[in-house]
Amino acid sequence: MALEECLVDKLIEKNFKISFAESCTGGLCCGNLVNVTNASKVLDVSFVTYANEAKMEFLGVKADTILSNGVVSEEVAYEMAQGVSSVAKSQVGVGITGVAGPGGGTDKKPVGMVCFGFCINGETITFTKQFGEIGRNQVRKSSVEFVYNKLIELLGDSDEKIIQK
Repeated sequence: MALEECLVDKLIEKNFKISFAESCTGGLCCGNLVNVTNASKVLDVSFVTYANEAKMEFLGVKADTILSNGVVSEEVAYEMAQGVSSVAKSQVGVGITGVAGPGGGTDKKPVGMVCFGFCINGETITFTKQFGEIGRNQVRKSSVEFVYNKLIELLGDSDEKIIQK
């Protein structure tokens, strides 16, 4: 079974809705999820917020957070995940921001660095992955795989604590 099918099944099992706030993935997380039968049972709304202004206007990311940490940061991914969960009224919100390349990287934030935020029932956790200079589209695809795998892990069994680092 494909990762996106496993994720949809897990969300249906828990009666959870999911929403995405995507930047560097440009809607790929949401787009792959809707390839799955029954995706409409778990997805109502998602956002592609490529511009900083869109992150602030639609998701409530604070300008100070972007100024202090840069748009590619766990702090921004955290606020994106919380913001999309709140706006969409979903139990699961995912924020993704990164440098897909081929340009735009710096020594501190190289091409292939992607930050993720996962908000599940109001609890938020963040991660940063360094995919390297594997090509723009491969960074995006690898980010989607990471999101699906991490969500399946975090959603786990209902008896265990959902958020673990």
